Amino acid sequence: QVQLVESGGGLVQAGGSLRLSCAASGRAFGSYAMGWFLQAPGKEREFVAAISQSGISIYYADSVKGRFAISRDNAKNTVYLQMNRLKPEDTAVYYCAARLSYGLGLQRYEYDYWGQGTQVTVSS
Repeated sequence: QVQLVESGGGLVQAGGSLRLSCAASGRAFGSYAMGWFLQAPGKEREFVAAISQSGISIYYADSVKGRFAISRDNAKNTVYLQMNRLKPEDTAVYYCAARLSYGLGLQRYEYDYWGQGTQVTVSS
């Protein structure tokens, strides 16, 4: 089992940047593929980015491609989401998630563990 704790959210102006971190505790962080999702008020939780166990395979939602970058440091049991050129529509609670299965997960149901989320607010 793994416990996930997100940090790094906050209030930023449009065009600015934030880096989210997700620290994992528990066994064998390197065994988990990781993902980031967001949930805006009144909307479903949606996929943002995913990274494989090794970090070699990465996938982004079209809405963040070219602006966001997912990475991981298995030695530090941490996955990151660098968010650049933020837009007001990026405002949401951001969640990290972990899955034991190999391959990238693009759907909520493919993940086994979730963090509590961190709020990102982008002002116009």
